[in-house]
Amino acid sequence: MTKETCSGSFEEVFPAFHFRNAKSTPKEITVSNSSECRTRLLEKMRKEALETGTTRVLASGKRSGYYIDGKVITLDPEGTYLTAKLLFDMLAPVDFDAVGGLTIGADPIVGALALFSYINEMPIQTFIVRKDPKTHGTMKLIEGKFKRGFKVVIVDDVVTTGKSIIQAIDAVKREKGEIVKIITLVDRQEGAREKFSSMGYEFESIFIKEDLLNNG
Repeated sequence: MTKETCSGSFEEVFPAFHFRNAKSTPKEITVSNSSECRTRLLEKMRKEALETGTTRVLASGKRSGYYIDGKVITLDPEGTYLTAKLLFDMLAPVDFDAVGGLTIGADPIVGALALFSYINEMPIQTFIVRKDPKTHGTMKLIEGKFKRGFKVVIVDDVVTTGKSIIQAIDAVKREKGEIVKIITLVDRQEGAREKFSSMGYEFESIFIKEDLLNNG
């Protein structure tokens, strides 16, 4: 596997892994471009992450008649691969030093991205922002090889009003970091985009809510 392609078998990527829990022989990764990845990821999002006909309270405090569980996807083997591949491609034209976000929405995303980028010989530094500083040891609020003044991309799985992302932004800014872009897996289109724009930040999402709800 090289930076020119994302094709290759799991055995080639992880030759020492014995697949003790595998139900079948490791298969070839056939999804090789962003368009195919996005189509496949959307299928998984609709089938596995979207709940309708129910009322849930969101992290923003709002009540919603549908729910998108991003971590069902970002913690799934295929889902995490597809998410990392798409994010990796989206970052190609961006000038940045590291990618990170608030725990726990960003955790599986940045972990997958770090591994994917390393395998593709273009390693990306990642970090995680704690909701509260550690009360022992280093007392860190930002975990990872984060340096003051870094140019960063903030990521999250699902965004509604942007509260979690703004918390990550505030932590980065306290370390004199510069936010160059915000990327999420899904934008629920409930004010986050407008809020980020008013703050002067570029925002992009892989999907918007209509992509998932309009299953035609």
